[in-house]
Order: sequence, then structure tokens, then C-alpha cells
Amino acid sequence: MTMRRSEGFTLIEILLAMVLLATGLALAFSTLRAATAIVGRGEVIAQRNERMRAVDGFLRRRIADAQMITFRIDERDGLQHRFSGDATHMRFVSDLPNYLGRGGPYLHELSVADNGKQLMVSFTMVQAGQVVQDRYARPPEALAEGLRSVAFRYRGMNDIGDALGDWQDEWTAVDVLPIQVKIDIEWADRSKWPPLVVTLARGSARPGSIRSGMP
Repeated sequence: MTMRRSEGFTLIEILLAMVLLATGLALAFSTLRAATAIVGRGEVIAQRNERMRAVDGFLRRRIADAQMITFRIDERDGLQHRFSGDATHMRFVSDLPNYLGRGGPYLHELSVADNGKQLMVSFTMVQAGQVVQDRYARPPEALAEGLRSVAFRYRGMNDIGDALGDWQDEWTAVDVLPIQVKIDIEWADRSKWPPLVVTLARGSARPGSIRSGMP
């Protein structure tokens, strides 16, 4: 008499099926995690690029519109300060949009903080050649963070006055505006911002008014 094989799965078959199922689930979760990570990185890059465009536009508009307005008068020699700057700090007067205050001329101070990791900005009202505090005054705010380095450079006319001079790490002709300002910014991952060179509408640095510097 022939014995019939019992219907159903053996223990080995069940274990094998469970192993295959677990492997498939692990692969699916791994693929999902990779896809999520890619999407996350893409969102971070998109947000960073959007922030970069916003900061770039803000800096270009404010610097290009710098005014020949005095924000400080030196008590020793009466020299009127209208623009000053070095590699990590820049000061100039420009109109502030109404959405950032009550409008009108404000001293704009750009500074590099936290060893180059932050680009900061602050605004102070200017009246009669002096800065004054008003109710819109706020502490310095971060324009950009997560940086590796920030550097400001300046240039006006050469000594002869027939062409632009070399880029300077410091602007010493405080009573006149430079013709161009350059800002070099590098992210913490060493990727660089697009070139940011701004021509000032009222820049008119006279020949011989600045020190010679590195090109």
C-alpha cells in the first residue's frame, strides 16, 4: 500500500521562506533609507542655494546703493567717515527697505564672526553725521551660517586715474566710496559661492587715495 505524502510545508521550507522574506524586507528598507537620504540631501542643497541667492541679492542691492552720507566725524581732524572696511568688517550707509525698519539711511555693518563661520549684519539709523539708536534697532543677525570663510576686498582708481586699481584688503580712504567691493564666501564643505563683485553707483575713489596692495 502506497503512503500519501502529508500536505503542507515542512519546517525547512517555512524557515527558508522566512529568510527570503526577511532579506526582501531588509533590501526594501535599505532602498527606502537611501532614497530618503538622497531626498533629504537634495532638500538641504535646495534650501542652501535659495538662502545663497537671497543673501547675494541683498548684499548686491545694499552695497551698490551705498550713499555718500557721513556716519562718523573724527574729532581729531574732522574727517568724515562714509565708508570703511577691512577683510572681516565693512561699514557704509544705505537706504533700508521699509520692511526692515522705517526706511531711510541706515549704517550697514557687515562682519565675519565665529572664525569665518558666520556672516553677520546690523543696522543703525544715521542722522546729521552720527549714528543714533531707535526703536527699530536690533542686535546683529546672521545673514549666512555654516561657512568656512568670508573675506571682503575693495578697489578704486589707480594712482594715475585711468583704470581700476588693485584689490585691497583694507579701505583707508574713509571719506570716499570704493568703486567695487568683492566678497569671497566658502561653505564649510569647501564649495564656493558664485563670484560676488559689486560696483557702487556712487563709488569715486580718487587716484592715490588708497594704499597699493596685492592684486
